[in-house]
Amino acid sequence: MNRFQSVLLLLFFFEVQISVAQGGFDLWVVDTEGTGGNLHLLPQTAKPLTDRPEYDNQPSFINDSELVFSAADDKGNSDIILYSFRTGNFTNFSKTSDRSEFSPALTDCKQYISAVVMEPDSTQRLWLYPVSGEPAELLYDDIAPVGYYDWYDNKAAMFVLGDPNRLVYAWGKGNVEEIAPWVGRAIKRRPKTSEISFVDMGNQKTDPAGEINKISSYDFKKRKYHDLGNTLAGSQDFIWLDKNHLLMARGNEIFVKKASEPNWTSIGAIASDSHHTISRMAYSQDLNKLVFVMQRN
Repeated sequence: MNRFQSVLLLLFFFEVQISVAQGGFDLWVVDTEGTGGNLHLLPQTAKPLTDRPEYDNQPSFINDSELVFSAADDKGNSDIILYSFRTGNFTNFSKTSDRSEFSPALTDCKQYISAVVMEPDSTQRLWLYPVSGEPAELLYDDIAPVGYYDWYDNKAAMFVLGDPNRLVYAWGKGNVEEIAPWVGRAIKRRPKTSEISFVDMGNQKTDPAGEINKISSYDFKKRKYHDLGNTLAGSQDFIWLDKNHLLMARGNEIFVKKASEPNWTSIGAIASDSHHTISRMAYSQDLNKLVFVMQRN
């Protein structure tokens, strides 16, 4: 096992076996103005959305006013929580004592909230939770352990932990294509395209601020790869603002980059005495809000 695999293993088990002793994570929210490459934060509006010693992480907007995320209780068991910006209320979308749900997201068909589930025997697979409230369904019984994923054409592109970690796409039962080895945890559909983007950790560069990796995408229609430039040094989580612009964070500062250009530009920084280090993010153009995760001091 090389050092890249070791780092990803540590990151993965930190994510899915988080404990209170390892420190809590909270969701924050900040208002924005502008769009795309002209997006800017309004730092004076930044505030915690959650404020608990446990693990609140992996936010994802499911419509123009609601957000889902993974939240752990004081015993370390994680459920899917829904937050409404319209009402200001938090609601348990799932409440399971024998398993934990991570990385919730809305499926392409909008009929389910998907999640990586750590099952009672610690198997990690992708499940579907109907928005109608009916019982959850196991989607791919033969693909595990799944860590992260996103959707294209009602099928999942999944980070599967192994040696090496792989990005795979399930065309159908028994028809699973390997897209890339040595991938990072950010697996994101490029909006309004047939591309899934990911961090390629196979050829890292060293920088005083941390390691730099390539961002790549795979076009399912054209069956070709695209080079989208490099990550920020020391960072690996990114999201898409729109079809052409990427967002990443380093420390308490957030940056934007056009996919076809090399340089990252700062759009603002978050000042906090209680939290540090921005990681996961979710953006709503409808609300002009950016939700992000910060670690408690």
